[in-house]
Amino acid sequence: MDFLQIIILIFAGLAAGFINTVAGGGSLLTLPVLIFMGLPPSVANGTNRIALVLQNIMGVAGFKSKGVFVFPYSLWVGLSALLGAILGAHFSVQIKGELFNQILAVVMVAVVLITVFNPIKNPDATLERLGAKHQWIGVVVFFFIGIYGGFIQAGVGFLILGALTFINKISLVKANSIKVFVVLTYTISALVVFILEGSINWIYGLTLALGNMAGAWIASRWSVKKGDKWIRWFMIVMVIAMAIKLWISS
Repeated sequence: MDFLQIIILIFAGLAAGFINTVAGGGSLLTLPVLIFMGLPPSVANGTNRIALVLQNIMGVAGFKSKGVFVFPYSLWVGLSALLGAILGAHFSVQIKGELFNQILAVVMVAVVLITVFNPIKNPDATLERLGAKHQWIGVVVFFFIGIYGGFIQAGVGFLILGALTFINKISLVKANSIKVFVVLTYTISALVVFILEGSINWIYGLTLALGNMAGAWIASRWSVKKGDKWIRWFMIVMVIAMAIKLWISS
């Protein structure tokens, strides 16, 4: 790996760590970057998980330092997503690289549409629903979110925020704190699967992680609304360009 690749990975990780913690979709930048650097799609997918684990450790620490943590609900949905992620990761390493690239390209376009129309609203905190009924609904939903997260990860933040605001009426600040904990929990299990399958490039992954960790720490201590507009448009332009490149090269 040369110096230019190191710089690209660190800056891609920095942007992804920030975007992932504020909302979601950072892997839509890092996955294509890893693929364009020559990693097979399954290896790029596994390598990206190293950065995600370390990124979300910093994100959880950042939110806790601000006194934002929802316990024990974070633990229940995290464990549920963990079980789903094991299934998703197993499926991910089995599919062909060309098909993975095409699926990723479609997911990227879908996330762009979600980003443009921004359907996730900040609910009234007085309507928060964390009774037994809504917690159980959340646990079931997060099992399926875990399957998706274990499979491809990209854009999973939007699914998590959507589920928490729709099912539990949790504010975006609290929802983001739950999100980073859930992603950390299930990504550890998915990473184990990729390690056992030999789908990891440790040098690329740890380099990328340096940027992800810095971006997550900054974002976790930053307002969830400040700068939201420019982040969305930056991600839209980058994701569309990478989606076209992925589809053409498949």
